[in-house]
This record gives sequence, structure tokens and C-alpha cells, in this order.
Amino acid sequence: MDAIILQILNGLDKGSAYALIALGLTLIFGTLGVVNFAHGALFMIGAFCSVTLAKLLNLSFETVDPTQKDFLGNPLKVKTPYIESWFGPEVGATIIDWSVPLAILFAIPIMLVVGYVMERGLIKHFYKRPHADQILVTFGLAIVLQEIIKFYFGANPIQTPAPDALSGVASVGGAVGLNIAYPIWRLCYIAFSLLLIGGAFAFLQFTTFGMVVRAGMADRETVQLLGIDIDRRFTIMFGLAAAIAGLAGVMYGPINAPNYHMGMDFLVLSFVVVVVGGMGSLPGAVLAGFLLGILEAFASTTWATTTIPGINQIIIYLVAIIVLLTRPRGLMGKKGVMED
Repeated sequence: MDAIILQILNGLDKGSAYALIALGLTLIFGTLGVVNFAHGALFMIGAFCSVTLAKLLNLSFETVDPTQKDFLGNPLKVKTPYIESWFGPEVGATIIDWSVPLAILFAIPIMLVVGYVMERGLIKHFYKRPHADQILVTFGLAIVLQEIIKFYFGANPIQTPAPDALSGVASVGGAVGLNIAYPIWRLCYIAFSLLLIGGAFAFLQFTTFGMVVRAGMADRETVQLLGIDIDRRFTIMFGLAAAIAGLAGVMYGPINAPNYHMGMDFLVLSFVVVVVGGMGSLPGAVLAGFLLGILEAFASTTWATTTIPGINQIIIYLVAIIVLLTRPRGLMGKKGVMED
């Protein structure tokens, strides 16, 4: 039972990233009808927002410490972060230690601006173009963004450690007689993902803005005839989808060190998640993300990889084939979506 619960947690961990990226992809497709192959790049940019904030917080100046001597007896030069000189050593060190959670606040406006510029500057010109054109242009944009990150940050992964208070392991299941040690940060990532997904659904379901957006997704022309500027609202939704992908990347940094190709690594799998869940279905994208994450976790066990070598690399695609053969619209897909 311990092993089963452990693999479920591993699946929820990976599935959280799939679900968040797939949720943003589906929001963009459902509102704008655009197949956005640059969405994985937004996940990558979010991860590098945390890297950038950590570098900014660690900016320092040199001072001479007469109490410390080198081997020649000369006073040593020590580097002191500006943040520590402004707020004091203890508060400054705490701020630096919590740079990844603080990067959430840093990344939100950046991702909103990136999403707005991307939609207004490029994607709006492809609304009425074939999906093949949308895929080509957004895939090209993803490569450009990837190379920009590589140029400024290098090709090697950059470590973004979790805060010391959240970098250990926690005992899970003690109340029911289980003894499972699991990294605290991964549990935080799962909880954060569920909170973000719940917030997105609540925003769409219970706010006036969200209700208008859902109406526009169902019948764009009728909403426009009512005098509502639905295009502006859809542009805002593109920015929100970019922010969701970015925040997923921010919090994923301590799990997998940010690198310039991490967006591409998640992009293809996330599109498979969207297709399995059903094109245009937000609940389907989230459900498929968690289900496929759990299946991938069980397929990565020693027993599975020994019995069927390489099964962990292909399990998601096998499930996608089976689902599409039995349910061509996906698990929760709707009639008429990408069927014209």
C-alpha cells in the first residue's frame, strides 16, 4: 500500500504540471481557437522568472572585513547582498531563501505582459488562418524564445532551491497507519496546482467576466451583437493563460532545475493531454493531466520497466491511441470542436 500511495503522489506531482499547462492551452484554444505551440515556452519563461529574481536578490557589493585575513595576513574582501544591507542580515537572508515563492509575485505581471504582447503582436493575425499555420508560427515563436533564454542564461540547468523550511521530507499517511516519506516541496506543488486550477474554474464560473467569456466561447457572434467587446476579454484570457503556465514553471523550478528546453519537453506531452481530455474541454484537460501523470508514475516503477522495457516512455502515447480509437473526441470532448 505504501508503494501504491507513493506512486500516486509521484503521478499527482507530474500530473500537476501537465494539468496546468493543458489548462492554459485549452483556455487559449477555447476562447481564440488558436492551437498555441508556444505555450510550453511560457512555462519555461515562468521558470526563468524565478531564476532572474534569485539573481537580482543575490546582487552584492564588496566590503573589506578586517576581522578576516587571507593566508598573507591581508584583510579579506567579502560580498554582501544589497538586500541584506537594506533589511539586515537575518531578514535579507530569509528573503533570498524564499526567492522561489516570492517569484510568484514577480512572475505574474511579467507573464501577463508577455501573453498580451504575444497575442496582440502575432497571434491575432492568425485567428482565421488554418490550424496548420497557427502551429507553424507558434512553434517557430517557441524556438525563438527558447534560443533567447539559451543566449542569456546558458545551456546548463540552473538550480533554484526551495526554501530551507520546505526542502525536507514529510511523513504522509501516518493517521491511517502508513509511513511514506515524501518531499515537502512536491506536496506544496500539488497543493499549489490544485489551488490555481480551482481559482481558474471559480473565476470562469462565478465572476461576471468569466460568465461573459464562457458565453463568448459558446457563441461569439451573439455576445458581440449585445455590444460586448469580447475580443478584449479574450485577449485578457490569453494573458491569464500565460500567467497560469508561468506560475506552473515558477514552482516547478526546485523539482527540475530550469533549462532552456524544458518548455519543449512538456509541450508535446501537454498537447497529448489536451487531446486525450478532449479539445476545448477545461475539465477534460485537468482530468487527463492527472490521470496520465499517475499512469506515467506507475509505468516508471522497476517492475513495469523490467517487464516491458521503455514502457515509461510510451505509456502516455499508448493511452492516447486507445482513447482516440474508442472516443475520437477524447474523454470529455464536445461535438464540432476541430471537426470542420
